[in-house]
Amino acid sequence: MSDINMAGAGSAKKSIKIDLRKYMMVMALVIIWIVFTVLTRGSYFTPRNLTNLFRQAVFTAILATGMFPVIVLGQIDLTVGSIAALAGGLVGMLTTWMGLPFWFAVAIALIAGMAVGIWNGFWVAYRGVPAFIATLSSMLVFRAVLLGMTDGITISPMPEILKGLGAGFLSPVFGYVLAVLACVVMLFIQWNGRSKKIKMNLPTSSLIIEIIKTILTVGLLFGFMYMMASYKGIPVALMIILILFVIFQYVFSSTVFGRRIYAIGGNANACQLAGINIKASTMIVFAMNGVVAAIAGIFLSSRLNSASSAAASGAELDAIAACVIGGISMLGGIGTISGVMIGALVIQSIQNGMSLLDTPSFWQNIVKGLVLLVAVWFDISRKNK
Repeated sequence: MSDINMAGAGSAKKSIKIDLRKYMMVMALVIIWIVFTVLTRGSYFTPRNLTNLFRQAVFTAILATGMFPVIVLGQIDLTVGSIAALAGGLVGMLTTWMGLPFWFAVAIALIAGMAVGIWNGFWVAYRGVPAFIATLSSMLVFRAVLLGMTDGITISPMPEILKGLGAGFLSPVFGYVLAVLACVVMLFIQWNGRSKKIKMNLPTSSLIIEIIKTILTVGLLFGFMYMMASYKGIPVALMIILILFVIFQYVFSSTVFGRRIYAIGGNANACQLAGINIKASTMIVFAMNGVVAAIAGIFLSSRLNSASSAAASGAELDAIAACVIGGISMLGGIGTISGVMIGALVIQSIQNGMSLLDTPSFWQNIVKGLVLLVAVWFDISRKNK
């Protein structure tokens, strides 16, 4: 009997350990917020600054959302910054310069993003060119294409309807209703997933841990909505990332396609033998990434109220960093979309806090680089254990 109790205690310890590892970046994010709140004497953790922080993080979060399946697949895409700039430039040229309808310009920008993604996927999947080289080539080519199209001229102002995406706010009441709906959906996913694991005799966290997670999830979500509502309301930008989060969460956790992407990233040879069409899956993932990068570019243009060939320079590195910091393995097969969101918040929280402290920009890049290095080291050391 004592042996059984000891085994049960061991299982509980294991469950707690797994949860602590899974939520390590959440703990790191909270620590970052506490440190900067102390250093800025309270000006960091205010409704106004947190609203600005989340609005600034949306661009990186959108890019990282598209990058997430690419890295899970075991590939890389350096084109997303150029696609974002190209999409924003196309919307600006078609609306501001040519006077075409906004919806038509957005449709063309999204199609262009998909086309670039398909171009990348073709060379990677069907011609065997390493993703790093293929997307590096596209990064240079399509940035130059935008430069040639605009002649280096900054396009401004953007249409009024577009500016609402980056600067608009929704009613606080809408935010609370949204929080209730989000809680219902997340709790359903959490407890339904636990129920399925129990039925399949798969390892699960202890009931106490699940209850704690539920309380923390509800508390953090409503606390977040209260902070947002205390300033101007719920930023429209957050709705964009929320919609993308729900779509990607569903696709990569509840569909056959999503499970195949994880399987290919984990062991491509085994998937090939199992009859999975790796080439088609790779093409779809790169095309998907192109569309999401175009959405990010449209959002960036709306937030800046301008578009230029220099927009989103280096943004692909921030997207990759957000994925790695959020727990996505560069070797493929491991990661979650929620981790990507946390990674994007960590990056932007550091930049925002250092900006409030008037820290020189080069120090921001140094700190961001060191955080990325530590995140990769932690991931490797965890696998070795």
